[in-house]
Amino acid sequence: MDSVLKKNLLEVAAGQGRITVMTGAGISAESGIPTFRGPEGYWTVGSKEYHPQEMATYSMFRQYPEQVWAWYLYRLGVCRRAYANEGHRALVRLEKLFVERFTLITQNVDGLHLRAGSSPERTFQIHGNIFFMRCADGCRTDLVPMPDFVEGKEKGEPLTEGDRSALRCPACGGWSRPHVLWFDETYNEEHFRFVSSLKIASATDLLLIVGTSGATNLPNQVAWRVHERGGTIVDINIEQDPFSRLAVSGGGHFIQGPAAKVLPEIVDVLKAGMRNRIKVHRPGESSCQARNSNLEIRNKSEIQMTKRPK
Repeated sequence: MDSVLKKNLLEVAAGQGRITVMTGAGISAESGIPTFRGPEGYWTVGSKEYHPQEMATYSMFRQYPEQVWAWYLYRLGVCRRAYANEGHRALVRLEKLFVERFTLITQNVDGLHLRAGSSPERTFQIHGNIFFMRCADGCRTDLVPMPDFVEGKEKGEPLTEGDRSALRCPACGGWSRPHVLWFDETYNEEHFRFVSSLKIASATDLLLIVGTSGATNLPNQVAWRVHERGGTIVDINIEQDPFSRLAVSGGGHFIQGPAAKVLPEIVDVLKAGMRNRIKVHRPGESSCQARNSNLEIRNKSEIQMTKRPK
């Protein structure tokens, strides 16, 4: 690991500032989940083939609810077969280390962070979670877990009668919808933690960006808020992207590599910095106060050493 990066990580860990992680499709791809924006996400309705950006819309759902649900159940099956990787597990360790100082903002709807052990309270699923649904007509806003007996579909496989019944709103009997943010919808606080994400960004000292290129609005706003307040940004990706350039331009870092390899190394360094903080900090003392206290102790020691014995 680069010595400057290691020094930055140790300083953040030894302080009082917030640590925020923002993940995207890259970390899920390492678990075998495709982005669904390429050919694997294309879907045929009637005689026409639709792209994912067309399927994942409220407008499409209103026209073809069964076909959209069949597409999402295909994706659900892929997500159910996937397992969390070392990158996911490293973030669970990071949360346990920093607790209230930690927030995870994820664009992924596959639920792998929660399955790995990240807490729902500190995991902002800003694009939703495919394992939940809610009333499509908005008769109620609470989330309903996807029934276990609703199985994932093969590509092109239609809904069964059992699926149609299970995918109804339990309150009004109309269609439920997948709990995901569609391309023709906007963020809100209730379902996608919009305000909370920006508030956290405004207080973040270290932002780890993992496996995302910033193709959507809220992740870009989060990154720019951290950048503008002078926080350190570390972009982790298999190739350079707009976030890596933003990170470097603000004195941060770009690490080229898979999350499953890089994140455990970063967490180990932050853990070491946390241990140092515990050793030198007094209860309730900030990192700046700790540095001043240590400097005062060193100065006093030097004065004592220069005094002649009587």
